[in-house]
Amino acid sequence: MESLIRPLPLRLTNSLSNRTEDFEPLEAGKATIYCCGVTVYDLCHLGHARSYINWDVLRRYLIWRNYEVTFVQNYTDIDDKILNKANSEGSTMEDVSEKNIKAFEIDMARLHILPADKMPRATCCIPGIQNLIGELETKGAAYSSDGDVYFDISKAKNYGQLSGRDPNDQQQGASGRTKEGEEDRKRHPFDFALWKKTKDGEPGWDSPWGRGRPGWHIECSAMVREEFGTTIDIHLGGGDLVFPHHENEIAQSETANEAQLARIWMHNGMVNVGGTKMSKSLGNFTTIRALLDSGVSAMTLRLFVLQAHYRKPLDFTAEALEAASTGWKGLNAALGLGSECSNQLGWPRAKALPSGAMHAQNLAVDEALCAARDRFTEAMNQDLNSSGSLAVLFELAKPLKSLANRLERGEQLEERDGLSALHQRWLVLRELAAVLGLQHEPLKSMENINAAPENSSAIETAISDRRAAKQAKDFAEADRIREELSGQGIELIDKPGGITEWRRC
Repeated sequence: MESLIRPLPLRLTNSLSNRTEDFEPLEAGKATIYCCGVTVYDLCHLGHARSYINWDVLRRYLIWRNYEVTFVQNYTDIDDKILNKANSEGSTMEDVSEKNIKAFEIDMARLHILPADKMPRATCCIPGIQNLIGELETKGAAYSSDGDVYFDISKAKNYGQLSGRDPNDQQQGASGRTKEGEEDRKRHPFDFALWKKTKDGEPGWDSPWGRGRPGWHIECSAMVREEFGTTIDIHLGGGDLVFPHHENEIAQSETANEAQLARIWMHNGMVNVGGTKMSKSLGNFTTIRALLDSGVSAMTLRLFVLQAHYRKPLDFTAEALEAASTGWKGLNAALGLGSECSNQLGWPRAKALPSGAMHAQNLAVDEALCAARDRFTEAMNQDLNSSGSLAVLFELAKPLKSLANRLERGEQLEERDGLSALHQRWLVLRELAAVLGLQHEPLKSMENINAAPENSSAIETAISDRRAAKQAKDFAEADRIREELSGQGIELIDKPGGITEWRRC
């Protein structure tokens, strides 16, 4: 069925040209995207949440616009930070990486972020990394020095084209993640490591240059080439990666491949806390897990992030988060009408939306709703103007929120209240919200749970035990668990499909 979404041009700000350009992919109807992932030495923080929520929306929107999207995001699972963490814990690099990869997956799922199509790990791409370094060496763009291999930036065309930096004006030590004494082994202060000699007892791999491990920048170049070839449509990352990481990616990839690495580079702005850059050293560092476990709902956090344009700084304050929470409560009430109140409203049960991203729904709606959908599309087409698209959602939600309030007061409704038209409005709202990754949160998820995270986990465990008891027809045990939780002030709400929600009385 032909999509009703008008084929308006999508315009994105390209960090490489510093201009907003029409998105023209290498192959019509397809989009190849690479996103720089996390170094898995610790839990993810708010900066990660902001970045990956924004890129999740880009991906969802492209799919909604009927693009065939291939999205790859890497894990850096070999790095000094990981090794230092392993040493401090008396653990191994593999154990630290595996633990934090699992934590990352849990945090992203809680934020309703789609998993990447592929998530390669640096440690699984060693042959490709070594091949790429070998090619650079053959071209005279890489040199060995005491077991390390460096990229010679004088061999790169237009080094500094992304960041706008002149390497002749830079200070030593600015190349990122340097080792002690490394500057003395380089021809130019901005030459950067492709391969690092490992110390005795450190993880490493045999190579033509001796036992070692890859530098930070080379892994992404190797993964892009391995997954996509020489050129991709979009390369994503945080603004802090423009230099040196992305600048160095361009230098080594384009020197080796003699082709453009990415047609469009997109970077999100940083997160500030109360006007100050978020930093562990300043004590204003907040992890995603700590924030969600404190009772802030995942959709509140998504809404908070999307209220600001992805390229602008985002100031995290208690007041701003509370305002986002208030806004989400109203929007959530509107989104919940079709799933929780369809019988009362006489609405047909709507087909569930896909659990992941979706193509545009071909809804037969009136002119006013078509206009609202067009305004949403126009906002998103202007460099992912999420605040403009949210304004459309709140406009659509206003009469639906009013309807939810009337139901809560127990008012009687009649067809003259325009229930059929409101049902169409709800369908459009639900679809457009899903494009932004926003979905209705049931009562339990929306409550500000004062229990500690471990208590919340214990409640979920008790609910699981009760479910197992019921399946085994041990109803006495199931009743006992319910009564025990009730004595702790926990009310269980059984819903269709075997779902049990809970709330504090």
